[in-house]
Amino acid sequence: MRSCVLFALLVPVAMVLAAQSPSGDGYFGPADDDGFRPVFDGKSLAGWSCVDMSYWSVRDGALTGESTAENPCTKNKFLVWQGGELSDFELKLRFRVQGNGCNSGVQFRSVFRPDGLAVGYQADIYNSGPYLGGVCDEMHDREGPELLSANGKKSVIDKAGNRTATDIGPQVKMNPWPEWNDYHIIAKGTRITLRINGQTASQLIDEEEAHLDLKGMLGLQLRSGKPMTVQFKEIVVRD
Repeated sequence: MRSCVLFALLVPVAMVLAAQSPSGDGYFGPADDDGFRPVFDGKSLAGWSCVDMSYWSVRDGALTGESTAENPCTKNKFLVWQGGELSDFELKLRFRVQGNGCNSGVQFRSVFRPDGLAVGYQADIYNSGPYLGGVCDEMHDREGPELLSANGKKSVIDKAGNRTATDIGPQVKMNPWPEWNDYHIIAKGTRITLRINGQTASQLIDEEEAHLDLKGMLGLQLRSGKPMTVQFKEIVVRD
């Protein structure tokens, strides 16, 4: 595991004390027939927290991250779920994004530094190309590119950090604003699969002993840079 897991002990108190769900475990209802439970109530920021909450609100029944000319985002902002760490899990949500290159992501199996920045895996969101539906290593500290597995590829990283990639199909595409997109993240052991709009975008088998992450926290990214808006809704998790 990463040496940076020590940052987990330094998460700001405000994040630890964020409002929780009625059950106090970060969930907002019972499991459905497939075992998925909601982690967002569709109307408030309860159970979620960011170092600077001025960028986050609930709009259109969705968690909404927004930067403007009046409130620019100079470094990535992450809205972090306060339900604790996830290890083996599946997550489903709907998202849409506009502006700033349509660049965002879902952080998972991660730790969050005192300044709010994330370290760990990210299910990337981009307007098109290799990053959309790819697995990135946010704030990566390993050799090689931050993009561990690209759109349309299956990547294997061995224990020494050597990478191989094979094609798994055509690259997935993202529906343009204001249409919504479906994201499905599956993490089981060292295997990660990302699906967008029902199509497998990328697969990763990460066996690199010095850097693989087997558990961590969940967060949603507002990308730094020019003004943008990103929205997430219907967020459900199955352990």
